[in-house]
Amino acid sequence: MSTTAPRQRPFSWQFVTPLLLGSALNPVNSTLIATALVPIAHALGVSTGRTTVLVSALYLACAVAQPTAGRLAEELGPRKVFLTGIVLVLVGALIGGFSHDLVSLAVARGVIGIGTSAGYPCAMVLVRRRAAEAGVSKPPGAVLAGLSVVGLAFIAIGPTVGGLLVGGLGWRSTFLVNVPFTVVAFVLAALRLPRDTPSGRRGGARELLGRIDLAGIAGFSFAMTCLLFFLLALPRFDAPALAAALLVGAVLVVWERRTATPFLDVRQLVSNGALTRTYLRNGLTMLGAYAVLYCLPQWMEAARGVSADRAGLLMVPMGGVAGILSTLVAKRGSVRGPLIAAGAALTVGAAGICFLTSTTPLLLVVAVAFVFGVTLGAGNSASQTSLYLQAGQDQVGTASGLLRTFTYVGSIASSTTTGIVFRNRVDDGGLHTIALLLVAVGVITVLMTVCDRSLRGRGPGGTRATHRATAATAATEALPPEAAPSTPRGADQSANPTDAATDCWASRAAMRPVRASWTAS
Repeated sequence: MSTTAPRQRPFSWQFVTPLLLGSALNPVNSTLIATALVPIAHALGVSTGRTTVLVSALYLACAVAQPTAGRLAEELGPRKVFLTGIVLVLVGALIGGFSHDLVSLAVARGVIGIGTSAGYPCAMVLVRRRAAEAGVSKPPGAVLAGLSVVGLAFIAIGPTVGGLLVGGLGWRSTFLVNVPFTVVAFVLAALRLPRDTPSGRRGGARELLGRIDLAGIAGFSFAMTCLLFFLLALPRFDAPALAAALLVGAVLVVWERRTATPFLDVRQLVSNGALTRTYLRNGLTMLGAYAVLYCLPQWMEAARGVSADRAGLLMVPMGGVAGILSTLVAKRGSVRGPLIAAGAALTVGAAGICFLTSTTPLLLVVAVAFVFGVTLGAGNSASQTSLYLQAGQDQVGTASGLLRTFTYVGSIASSTTTGIVFRNRVDDGGLHTIALLLVAVGVITVLMTVCDRSLRGRGPGGTRATHRATAATAATEALPPEAAPSTPRGADQSANPTDAATDCWASRAAMRPVRASWTAS
């Protein structure tokens, strides 16, 4: 298998298809289980409330494993980690498909969560490396659009597909359906993805473990798990979980500032404020979008007497407009405009919910959900493009995983908020309370975007400076090893990692062929 990207068609369907299949495993397993919780409870003789551990198990595993998989992809190679993740999904599917108790099912969901977490970060690493090898300076819009749409589409249709599977084949099918998909994805990835190239870093297993920063990964995992336990326990205030999260988080910051190759590069999070704001903005946007996905169906069922399947179908337009808009935004490579539109739609849609009552025509409810489709589609795609531009190639895997971690934190926060507001009764008053909270979230998101100087400028990517830095990085990464600048990972860089590439003589010489693309932007 060739290890170099073809110059003419670096992103052919043979390369992209396994990436899309692998990345789809995470969103489809996130929502597929929703309609199976009640049948599982009946089959195992437990309460429906206890089966929610199957949802929490996957969320916890994914929130921790996404950035970890990204870091492993950077060090061990994205193809190896990608294939390993697919195998883990297969193992989890078989465990779940033949389990007879809730504990085994929770273990299966955790294994599936860890396995599916490899798909998206590894895909981003592979795409970024393929772009560098092919000399492509701008984000590959069609590929990023595909990754974004796959996630949104399966989130939207997951409950519908899950309902059909449970109704026709039983709840075990929501686990076993992964088997054929993982087999196909593994075969295509093994045949079509380029083999991992040597990283150029020497040393034995001890040096490799040091670069991976196992202590940092363990600290991040423990702190994130405690934080998520605290959120999931609300409205009960779990003081020990919050205290543990804060304490371990503080120790983690001190450790990561001192280690040579940090898993969570605290210096970069501080110096690269644009990337940090992308994480925060994405978390807020997803909080708003998921809150609507959780609260509107519950309200329609409880306050209006709409059946569960009909309530799910009424939310389909939201997923449809999100998928279409996400494709358009990613192909154009826009950032600032779509982010403003996402925040504005969140604010307007939340204000619209304030006027919904149990007597409001369902057509208006669908219209409100349609508006939130703009939030989900534009926000998700623009955040992905923004991360692609702002993260260096050697850190794009971890950065992509952290972006998904913030998505899961936003999702858990939204479900917790909905649970608190609707804990006693699902009615119009509770819906309006959630809407007012979302109005505030929308306003904050808009202000964060409008006031973000790094997003200002001309060009489809939203900022001229970011395009220049990305082009410089791509040009430098294409240089032979003896000509490329060397900056140790974890070195104290006072600016964005791409600035170092811009300032060196080798980068300037290599950038001459791409100066025309700067002028065009």
